[in-house]
Amino acid sequence: MEKTNQANTGCTQAIEAVYPKAEIQKCIIHQIRNSTKYVSYKDIKELMKELKAVYKAPTEELALTNLGIFEEKWDKKYPMCVNSWKNNWAELSTYFKYPEGIRKLIYTTNAIENFNRQLRKVTKNKTIFPTTNYKKACI
Repeated sequence: MEKTNQANTGCTQAIEAVYPKAEIQKCIIHQIRNSTKYVSYKDIKELMKELKAVYKAPTEELALTNLGIFEEKWDKKYPMCVNSWKNNWAELSTYFKYPEGIRKLIYTTNAIENFNRQLRKVTKNKTIFPTTNYKKACI
């Protein structure tokens, strides 16, 4: 079972308690946003180029090599950014187990968020659904 998760570690522990064989994949987009929010505007372009070499690498081995290069270059200036990637690597690298086409679907939670947004849009103004079939028809 594959679960994309960006929430706190309590969520990860809860998923693993119920589904011990679950593989957790944190959202790469959220990780990028969270880890770079304090990076200076003048550095962000260069830092992102190096970071992209990590999460877009074709294999996990190359990604780890690139993460090491990223760490050497940016750890002194942005240790929180580097440590965030290193500390979350187990849950950021799950998608390397899958082919490229599948990776694009699971490295971000955007598809899930869009689906949930569409569900809310359809159901938000309806407080009562007369039957289950009516609810399914609306969705």
